[in-house]
Amino acid sequence: MSAPRSWVLVASRDHIRHGVVQGIAQANHGQPGPLHRLQPGDGVVLYAPKLVHGQPAPCQCFVALGEVGPAPVFQVQVTPDFAPFRRRVSYQPVTEVPIQPLLAQLSFITDKAHWGYPFRAGYFAIPEADFTLIEAAMTAPTHGR
Repeated sequence: MSAPRSWVLVASRDHIRHGVVQGIAQANHGQPGPLHRLQPGDGVVLYAPKLVHGQPAPCQCFVALGEVGPAPVFQVQVTPDFAPFRRRVSYQPVTEVPIQPLLAQLSFITDKAHWGYPFRAGYFAIPEADFTLIEAAMTAPTHGR
C-alpha cells in the first residue's frame, strides 16, 4: 500500500456543502475516473471557484477538508439522466478560507499571475506541504467568535 496522497477537488460552494452534509465527494461532474485515483486515507481539500453552480458570483475559497474513507467508489441515480459516481469522505470541521492570502506559499501554483489554471482540471494531486498549509489555515482558531 502506498503512502497517502493529498488532492484538491473543485466544485461550486453549494455543491461542496451538499457533499459535506452527505459525507461524500464527487469529481468532474460525477465521472468515476478521478475518484478511483483517490485511496483510503488520502487527504482531500475542496476548492470552490464559484458560490453557486452555473452562476457567475465568485467564491475562490477552500471550503471543506477531509479524508477519503475505506468504501469503494459508488454510483447513485440522482435524476433519470444523471447518475454520478461518489466516494465517501470523512470531513472535519473547518473554516472556509480565501485562496488569495495563500497564493504566494502554495507550491502547486507555479504561475502566480495565472493562479487559477490548475483548478480547471477539476481535481489534482498536491504536495503534502501544500495540503498541510491549507489545513492549518482552515483549522486555525478564530478570534472574536
